Amino acid sequence: MHGNLLGPEPTLLPADEVADGELDGGKDPTAVAAAHPSSSAAWAALAERALADGEPVAAYAYARTGYHRGLDQLRRAGWKGFGPIPWAHPPNRGFLRALAALAKAADAISEDDEATRCRDFLADSDPEAATALGLA
Repeated sequence: MHGNLLGPEPTLLPADEVADGELDGGKDPTAVAAAHPSSSAAWAALAERALADGEPVAAYAYARTGYHRGLDQLRRAGWKGFGPIPWAHPPNRGFLRALAALAKAADAISEDDEATRCRDFLADSDPEAATALGLA
């Protein structure tokens, strides 16, 4: 009748069972991203690896790709540019990880406005995600 008076319903992305299964099975994220370029989780894994390897520019590019692929998926799932994107829903984690990696890579290359925007977006999406990903 009146909808959710507390705000928009959480956005729950559909699972990408093939790409996620390949990543969970230990397949190289480069191969997974090449075979499944819409997988935010694959791009997030590449960004996280690049950050760990001290390659912040590559991490930034990978994370930005995963972030934009995730935005496309969120919009297809009915997201209107705001509202919860729960960490507790595993299919959302690829996008949230890409967003966190983008914040970290932006920090590393002194892209301060971008880093702040990404941190705020992550916290607004789900404070649990910010905590789980080391950005709380």
